[in-house]
Amino acid sequence: MNRRGQETTAISDNSYRQPELRDGEEEGPHAIPVDRHIGSSSLARYGAMAFPLAFVGLPIYLHAPDFYAVSLQLPLATLGSVLLALRLVDAVQDPFIGSLSDRFHTFRSAILAFGTVLLGAGFWMLFHPVASAPVLWFAISVLICTTGFSVVSINFQALGGLWRTTSGQRTRITASREAIGLIGLLIAAVTPPVLMQVVGATEAFHWLSLVYLPLLCGTLWLLVRWMQNAPLDVPANQGQRESWLPLLKNRWRALFFGLVFLNTFASAVPAVLVLFFIRDRLDAEAYTGLFLLIYFLAGALSMPLWTTAARKFGKLRAWQFSLAAAIFTFCWAALLQEGDLVAYGVVCAFSGLALGADLALPPALLADHIEADGRQQEASKLFSVMAFQSKAALAVATGLALPLLGLFGYHPNVDMTPQLNFMLSVTYAGLPCIFKLAALGGLVIFEKDLEIGKLTS
Repeated sequence: MNRRGQETTAISDNSYRQPELRDGEEEGPHAIPVDRHIGSSSLARYGAMAFPLAFVGLPIYLHAPDFYAVSLQLPLATLGSVLLALRLVDAVQDPFIGSLSDRFHTFRSAILAFGTVLLGAGFWMLFHPVASAPVLWFAISVLICTTGFSVVSINFQALGGLWRTTSGQRTRITASREAIGLIGLLIAAVTPPVLMQVVGATEAFHWLSLVYLPLLCGTLWLLVRWMQNAPLDVPANQGQRESWLPLLKNRWRALFFGLVFLNTFASAVPAVLVLFFIRDRLDAEAYTGLFLLIYFLAGALSMPLWTTAARKFGKLRAWQFSLAAAIFTFCWAALLQEGDLVAYGVVCAFSGLALGADLALPPALLADHIEADGRQQEASKLFSVMAFQSKAALAVATGLALPLLGLFGYHPNVDMTPQLNFMLSVTYAGLPCIFKLAALGGLVIFEKDLEIGKLTS
């Protein structure tokens, strides 16, 4: 085996060197080509699955509780308790799914198909309830749906990390994937309300399910077809997987996942409070949909910007830029008063720009690390950590932000006093600034530790 075919050499516990890759070089008896210039067709076939994955979230967590409360007269408190318990199960099972996916990676197509069946079946069941046991049916449907979602999304992200390409192209992969996902999220926000106005809730979600199932199957077919010809790294050492504790005690991974959680938590707080802030602080409830549209559209449109910034300045520096922009934006948001609609629209646009970086850059950095440290056999496990962090951050933000405001006497949709206005602004925008600033400080202080070497662009 020549030099390129050898396993990447670790220079230290937190610094790795990747040999320069040349087109046409051999890599031992099972050469894996390097996809240096990924075409739009490959990006589309791989990234298409992001659309149905992103689309499904709003119907499950936003529309389904309302659907069951209105159609079957179930108490919202009961539905909320069921969803909270299922969110905890969903988060805890992610690392387990990641471990199993790595162990049986040779059956990844079958794993993806299994997850797709669960996701599609759960989604159909959710909006076709059994009237005799609605709460149990709701819980089982959501559990099946979210389990399928986790199986597909963890393996889907791992495939992006295993795509054998250059460092610069990895940013294109994650940016394209997340842009498609944001488009799916936008359409999920618009389609159900429009359908419900035309045919009513029951018929609307019946037709939505009918359309969703072939969409899900079609994107799975595209992904599997892409996998058949894609240059994917395969684990070199099948029997040498680390347990969780040694894997996460590695300095690079400990720093990276710690900073990712700080940043994810900082973003989760305003996500939990955004509807309250718009309605009770800005008195602009009628414009909620427009603000969310600006936010997600800005995130999707920002992907080429962050791809270019990562190529020019490096992924870590580009991430620092995005955090600085987010801090400035939230500081401004904390100063907004009732009726500042245009200013908040600008805040949504700049927050969306930062969202694009949060979605595109950390997964690309993790993919670089997997390549540099030879962790292909644990790719799913490492990406499952990010999935767990995202869900855990949202749960912690929900459990912290709302009770904190409650301590000061805030209740949604009540008359606001100057003190309540101040506390809502501080919690919605000031608290994220603190955690974003901590994440930015960590990226600056530990920049040398987080460098993965000079990787080919």
